[in-house]
Amino acid sequence: MKKNLFISIVAIVIGGFFASSIVADDRHDHDTSVKCKGGIGVHPISNVTVVPGPPLAVTVTQNIVRGVNPAGQLWMIDKLHARVKTNGEIKVIGKGLILAGGNSAGRTTEQMVFATLICEAAGPFIEHSTNPVGVALSVEGDFEIDDVLEPPPSGCDNPMLLIRTAGSGNWFAVGIPDLD
Repeated sequence: MKKNLFISIVAIVIGGFFASSIVADDRHDHDTSVKCKGGIGVHPISNVTVVPGPPLAVTVTQNIVRGVNPAGQLWMIDKLHARVKTNGEIKVIGKGLILAGGNSAGRTTEQMVFATLICEAAGPFIEHSTNPVGVALSVEGDFEIDDVLEPPPSGCDNPMLLIRTAGSGNWFAVGIPDLD
């Protein structure tokens, strides 16, 4: 009985040691430059200013992010996970990237998407992109990008990861940085 108890305790201690080292390795992933957990779909307008008249003046500001134009219609994304390694390798998994307005709301309209990482908070901006030919969205709006950014970033203190359409290069969604 004592021998079995001792073996059980030793097994728990050893298992806990290995489990904690795996968690620690994930938290201190030194070859990862940027991680994103979650995403936000595009709203093509960032601001509307109305000055009462006469004459009435309305100014609409496009939702341009770091020099990249927005899609012309609302888009939403259900889930987005991305990891960019220091050598430029990138893996992006997106779920539910679909139109959120217009006559094709709830659909993807057979879009192809690619990813762009921009690390500068102010211009000039350097775009680090996957292959601009892109990958197809499924009918549910799911996609997976497994590529290398060109050119690879040399550091990224202020990351902005954009999911863009292969046609016009406009952005559809943006990744939410995982700062943990």
